[in-house]
Amino acid sequence: MADWHAPQGPFDIPEVPDFIPRRLKPYLFIFFVLIVQFSGGVYLAAASDMVGTTGLMQEDILMAGYASIIGLAINFAVMFRIKFRFSTRSQLLVSAAVLIAANVICAHTTNVPLLVITCFIAGWFRMQATFACNSTIQLWLTPVRDMAIFFCYVYIIVDSVIQLSGIATIYTAFFSQWEYMHWIMTALLALMMIMVMILVKPFRGPMFIPLLGIDWIGAILWSVFMMCFTFICVYGNYYDWWDAVEIRGAAIIGVTTLCINLWRASFLHHPYISFQAMKNRNVIRATGIYLVFFTLIATEHVFEHSYAANILGFDETNLIDLNWYVFAGIVAGCAFTYFTFALRKWRYKSMTAIAFSLAIIYLAYFYFFIDYGVEKEMLFIPLFSRGAAAVIISIVFLTSIVQSGLSFQVFPQALTVNGFTGAVMGATFGPAVIGEILRHIMAKNASLLGADITNVNSDIAFIPLGQLYGMVQTQALVVSMKEIYGWLLIVALASLLVILLSYSSVRPFAFFPKWSRIRRVIRHMVRTESKYKNSDMEKSTPV
Repeated sequence: MADWHAPQGPFDIPEVPDFIPRRLKPYLFIFFVLIVQFSGGVYLAAASDMVGTTGLMQEDILMAGYASIIGLAINFAVMFRIKFRFSTRSQLLVSAAVLIAANVICAHTTNVPLLVITCFIAGWFRMQATFACNSTIQLWLTPVRDMAIFFCYVYIIVDSVIQLSGIATIYTAFFSQWEYMHWIMTALLALMMIMVMILVKPFRGPMFIPLLGIDWIGAILWSVFMMCFTFICVYGNYYDWWDAVEIRGAAIIGVTTLCINLWRASFLHHPYISFQAMKNRNVIRATGIYLVFFTLIATEHVFEHSYAANILGFDETNLIDLNWYVFAGIVAGCAFTYFTFALRKWRYKSMTAIAFSLAIIYLAYFYFFIDYGVEKEMLFIPLFSRGAAAVIISIVFLTSIVQSGLSFQVFPQALTVNGFTGAVMGATFGPAVIGEILRHIMAKNASLLGADITNVNSDIAFIPLGQLYGMVQTQALVVSMKEIYGWLLIVALASLLVILLSYSSVRPFAFFPKWSRIRRVIRHMVRTESKYKNSDMEKSTPV
């Protein structure tokens, strides 16, 4: 989107022909966003089906899924540059073509490196296509460019699609095969390409900005660091952590690339992520909050599936129906944040306290009510609370980064840091920690329960050994989950107390600059980089 999208008068999109009613034009791009967001490479909801038919491990599929998020996050730093280099039509057509190829590859390959690289590339282009659409309708969503309002829209789309895609994937696999989800999305992406070619004109703004001065080497190094971090978190338990050469190798490569990135940032004129972005107070605060908050609700990835499947006996369709509860929480959380935080300008402190309170409800419910006879409907309250809490935290702290006072040159870099810490670290670090704690606590409880069983009467002699072992493991799992939920609940209460005792009167006033100003800033960056390179060449040229 650019300033010429919003002349004096009603909102319009010049790229779309006038035979499309003006009021329907924004919904065309929302339709494109939904298709793109549903196309993310592998579908984690079908992981169990993929494990059974492809021979891949659960960790392989998780790694591919998180690689897509890394590709998405690493794109933030250059998405504005790409927007001002290519037309919206070109961005959508190329992105759709790449996502079609990614869906075809992910439906057939069993090669893990190819799967991971494909998902990484798919994540990159999914982000670029999403940004191309959302930036086009930004002034329609918020004519005053209030980013708190804009992010409410972004998260209700992105987080809702995560839940809905899981539901669609499981029911597609239930009625046919998991590969059919890829073919459905391939068809929808092809439909999107046809609609773009017919309904979107190759309209480009008055200023052509080349892709000069981008630190592509830095982008690769940061991607490798993020991949190594994710690899350690995902495969750590499988390889027994530091006893395995794979984990040690990933740690060495990750630390090395991180050090190289920091070293390059100390002297490069325009590093991919600068120290200004990494040292910004709001970015650091958001990183700390993300690590604490998403670790508290990491039981989503570690416990919930095992509890519902192994203890409550839910099948795949009943398991995925729980996504509707989370979906309801996401919608309610976005609506609540829109009316309170975006419109009424409630303080950051108040919104953070509300999010942690919802996380406390989630943890407390499972701690007090976890049992063998819980009905599916009883899980609505905790899952609803978790969905609402996560989306509130994400909107609030992403808005805080816009309000952090960073120059626009550095702001996209801060978005990359936020994407990595919020989406990647939040989804991998917490589950890795909680999963390792669960393994040790469960071994302890299983040992204690096994010792108790041997001390009871001889009636257990008539129970088959395999059945007896299963009973011990099931009971140990329930006891261990309750214990961990209790400890996490204590940490959540302590975190809420710290938030309530802290003083902060800051309210959101994060307003996006005009697109004309953004173009001038990017143009100045390119000119500065060109002069910098020319001066270096003159110095290096012998007299």
